[in-house]
Amino acid sequence: MLKYLVQVVQYLLTTGILAALVFARGGEDRGKKRALAGCLAGAGAALILSILLRTTNLIHRGFFTAWTLVFAVLFGILYILSQWNLLKPKFLKKIPALEKAFPDVIAALLLGVLLLYALPTIFLYPAEFVLAGQSVISTDFLFKLIGYLAGLTVVAVASVALYKTGGALSPSLVKIVLTAALLINIGNQLIAIVQFLLARRIIPMIRWLFRLIIVAVNYNVVFLYSLMALALLPPVVLFINSLRSRYTWKNPAEHRKLRAARRINRRWCFTVALGFGVSVFSLTFIKASLERGVELSPAEPMTIAGAEILIPIERIEDGHLHRFNYTAADAIEMRFIVIKKNAAAYGVGLDACDICGPTGYYERKDEVICKLCDVVMNISTIGFRGGCNPVPLAYTLRGGNMVIDTEDLEKERNRFK
Repeated sequence: MLKYLVQVVQYLLTTGILAALVFARGGEDRGKKRALAGCLAGAGAALILSILLRTTNLIHRGFFTAWTLVFAVLFGILYILSQWNLLKPKFLKKIPALEKAFPDVIAALLLGVLLLYALPTIFLYPAEFVLAGQSVISTDFLFKLIGYLAGLTVVAVASVALYKTGGALSPSLVKIVLTAALLINIGNQLIAIVQFLLARRIIPMIRWLFRLIIVAVNYNVVFLYSLMALALLPPVVLFINSLRSRYTWKNPAEHRKLRAARRINRRWCFTVALGFGVSVFSLTFIKASLERGVELSPAEPMTIAGAEILIPIERIEDGHLHRFNYTAADAIEMRFIVIKKNAAAYGVGLDACDICGPTGYYERKDEVICKLCDVVMNISTIGFRGGCNPVPLAYTLRGGNMVIDTEDLEKERNRFK
């Protein structure tokens, strides 16, 4: 249950914060309607994408995600420039109506792309609630659903409250906060793009860049904490303003109305703080509690004959995860895993990936899971490069044994330093 609360908050809160600030900055109703149209279009496209990802192999998720991030960065930069009047394309001056609507159109495109990036993962979570052979009518399914809905509620309530507080403040303050928030998010998106390019060897594996990306990925939640800290500024300012008696009124009725408005504003401020507090608690204490006690299974025995590792096939026929240790040059301890995927193929790879490093994988209820990011592996893709999959290792079957060349392990030993 708590696992899905944590994951929904972690994957969706950033988009919720940015959307709330964009709507608060939206100005007139027409701009907000365009932003809402962008949200609906992005959510609809994300739903279609999640269905295609679940039922077909037509879309390569890694490439699609990378391109989505590229457009998110582009629209984010364009939106910032338009908000500060630094972007005035000449062709727009010939069409006054389009020139006026241009910032709203960019805002709608930005929100659509952000939702297209975040929501497919959220839409696909319910598909994990029921494992093969299990019934929907079960306590396990109910608890997972409760955690999932609780995460959506936390994000929705915090985002709406942030929108309400931002709408009650001066547009200039919201513009400053939104610009800073977008810059933080763009930085995070650029890291994700470089991470994908490195994982696919589209750009060369430069050691300092690789180590920088690993640090950024391992501490990725810092970007979210920074966004929450920044987004707390509008509620704090509004709360302070609501305590000051700077208002004038003509009669007692108007005085009561002003006091009621200030009480409502303070409640929205408290709601933002509560939503962010629950989010931080989920991402720290609850997440740490879920990860506590997850230990990698011990290494199993194997035979090294010359430059080859021999593993009896009957030992790895059960469809479970098997882990092995190998001592490479310079006494570097390496781990690799083996799992039978089907009657004709095995998944063989390092106990490490291009994204999370050598943190390892573990087995839980017939699922293979990354220990660091808690992503559930598609067992059929183990042995193929990409995403959070284990770095693949070549193998052959010979004489009743699985044979792995030690030279292939030696080439990857730096991953375990």
